[in-house]
Amino acid sequence: MDLLATLPDDIEKGGEGLAATSMFQQKALEVRAQKINWQSYLQSQMISEEDFSFISRYDAADVPAREKIVQENPLQSAKTFYSLIGHISKDQTIQYLLTLVDDFLQENKKRVDIFREYARKRKESVWAQFLNLLNRPDPFIQNMTARVIAKLACWSAEPMKGQDLQHFLLWLKDQLKMPKNNYVQSVARCLQMMLRSEEYRKSFASVGGIETIVSVLSGKVNFQVQYQLTFCLWVISFSPDLAQRLNKYGVIPILADILSDAQKEKVSRIILEVFRNLIEKPEEPEIKKENCISMFQCKVMKQLELLEQRKFEDEDIQGNIEYLMEKMDASVQDLSSYDEYVTEVKSGRLEWSPVHRSEKFWRENAHKLNDKNYELLKILLALLETNRDPLVLCVACFDLGEYVRHYSRGKHVLEQLGGKTLVMTLLSHSDPNVRYEALLAVQKLMVHNWEYLGKQIEKPSANQTEIAVN
Repeated sequence: MDLLATLPDDIEKGGEGLAATSMFQQKALEVRAQKINWQSYLQSQMISEEDFSFISRYDAADVPAREKIVQENPLQSAKTFYSLIGHISKDQTIQYLLTLVDDFLQENKKRVDIFREYARKRKESVWAQFLNLLNRPDPFIQNMTARVIAKLACWSAEPMKGQDLQHFLLWLKDQLKMPKNNYVQSVARCLQMMLRSEEYRKSFASVGGIETIVSVLSGKVNFQVQYQLTFCLWVISFSPDLAQRLNKYGVIPILADILSDAQKEKVSRIILEVFRNLIEKPEEPEIKKENCISMFQCKVMKQLELLEQRKFEDEDIQGNIEYLMEKMDASVQDLSSYDEYVTEVKSGRLEWSPVHRSEKFWRENAHKLNDKNYELLKILLALLETNRDPLVLCVACFDLGEYVRHYSRGKHVLEQLGGKTLVMTLLSHSDPNVRYEALLAVQKLMVHNWEYLGKQIEKPSANQTEIAVN
């Protein structure tokens, strides 16, 4: 965990700051350039004399002068910010105030304690007012508020907890999923901060956050978002219990795909860091080995060989390449065909690898699909239900048929798990190959003379399959 402690404290430093060209950054620059007429708010009695005195002085001052103003009466700054945010409704002014609060914290991170102390003395929540602003329709207000909350949550000695934490993490998760979110980089930046905390990582995982990150990465996102969200997976992987189950969400196949297309060095670097943690951090040797095999099957070794030929300024990249190649080599040396099969099924990326067509393999291993409460069978059935790739559906149907053929109680088990119904729904699939494999699997579920069956059904053309099914 020492490595995380050496990362910069805030989100603007450390060489990976938000791109100045991001929409959120541009909007923040526009907001800072505005001038708010605080006098008019005083005259209309929307703010008190005391608040006016502080905000008008503070707003006009440079950074050193601001520090002196805050030191005169620290709690006054929190009082004024809370009061103005609570009494002013105009979007433009709230945007400006939140940017001012964000800069207030950015200039000196110890100032988070001023908000804490003020809320404690008044026996109020430090979070309530800010969390309410996440419901405002203006996206800039929402995202600047999120930045402020993230800084308060990460820089305070007292962590965010309970419902407040869950509410904020759910909001961040939903923003990640939101189609065409122009401020997604800012959302990801908040997560990069939050997930460095063990407590926040576990809470984020418990609300389905990891699945959301993987889902976003599997779509089309730019390299900056790829980097930021992979960074999130990297810090998550420092928790051994989370690293233990990270690949259940399909992290390795997704990152392997991104690595194969990555043009930016920082994207390649952070992916290799995640891969290394997926081997180092899990406590169970079996998981470490499974992750190694999964990387091998996802053609990571080939990518590493290509990366090795490039000249990187970062020594860590070369070190990680060597480490990963060594571990993958070792894991595949004593790789049994069943180990290979297990990893392939768990990856969800089925293809016609040799084991599927091997009579010997099924004769020796069909019964193992019952292990761990039918874990592999359930994965195959889930693929039939959710996967759209015809190749995956074909191989899954074939495997289920072979399981039934070589395990005496296979028909009964599959029926209990709802497998027969799932296979039969594929008889009307649009792809002729899927229809053929589904038909073959259904036949295996229903007849006993397996040898005769193979001769009865030859792989047809699309037209012939149409006739056979209909």
